[in-house]
Amino acid sequence: MITTMARGLDAVRARAGDLLFARVAGPEGPRNRERIHTTPGPRWFAPDSPVRRVHGDSSMFIGGLSALLLQSLHPQAMAAVAAHSGFRGDPWGRLQRTSTFLATTTYGTARSAQAACDRVNAVHARISGRTSRGVPYRASDPHLVQWVHVAEVDSFLRAHQQFGAHPLTRDECDTYIAETARIARALGVPDPPESVRALAECMVGYRGELRGTPEALETTRYLLFRPPVPLPALPFYAALASNAVALLPHWAATELGLTRFDPAERWLVRPVGRAATGLIRWAMGQTRPAGGPAEAPSAD
Repeated sequence: MITTMARGLDAVRARAGDLLFARVAGPEGPRNRERIHTTPGPRWFAPDSPVRRVHGDSSMFIGGLSALLLQSLHPQAMAAVAAHSGFRGDPWGRLQRTSTFLATTTYGTARSAQAACDRVNAVHARISGRTSRGVPYRASDPHLVQWVHVAEVDSFLRAHQQFGAHPLTRDECDTYIAETARIARALGVPDPPESVRALAECMVGYRGELRGTPEALETTRYLLFRPPVPLPALPFYAALASNAVALLPHWAATELGLTRFDPAERWLVRPVGRAATGLIRWAMGQTRPAGGPAEAPSAD
């Protein structure tokens, strides 16, 4: 009886994990996973590196959504996304491309990681325009690329420290930021932050440029109140989304017209977030710090 129940539970977990993976990684997910993790060759990051632990944890579901909200506050970056990314018409396709990029640069060979960055740079080189206020922008502008980078790194790290299975020590946080700087440099950022302190200072440096434009507010409404998810999944998505908002700095939430209430976040929102990320972790079989193939050495 117990054995039968255990097998049934394993079947449920496997099915849930497959559905999650298919949604995030797309139809090419299994093939990409095989290529990323089994292709021999040096990697940018060692198997036990903090960047692999962070990017392989279920907390990324919250961190990624929080990053999108934070990134939307830069008018030029938001204008480029709204006009050229197709995230409204194909949100899952954009998520799948982003997740494949993160997986490739974090776990893939050094050659495939650089090739992934080169492809992004080629796309950025073709994107330019003007905001609704007439301010010109170029997607390849290192200043804009750095904003997207630091908003992601800050959000991913916040989420991991709050919901990750194995939170980083202070020194490991510095190492994580330094490791992600390698990816930023490959994307054209000349001097990305490489420590917790430098990241905080960089974020403060952008503060005067950020505001809740109509495009940012519309993106917020879309992500939080009209998400492209099936009706049965809405309660689960709401758990992730509410925690993505709770991760935002208070000033960022205010710019986006969102209300934060610390006692509710502490006693209700965060526990629900921990339960949701724990469920994802269980479904995906994340029982240890994530990493790539143990035999893959890091490359300078």
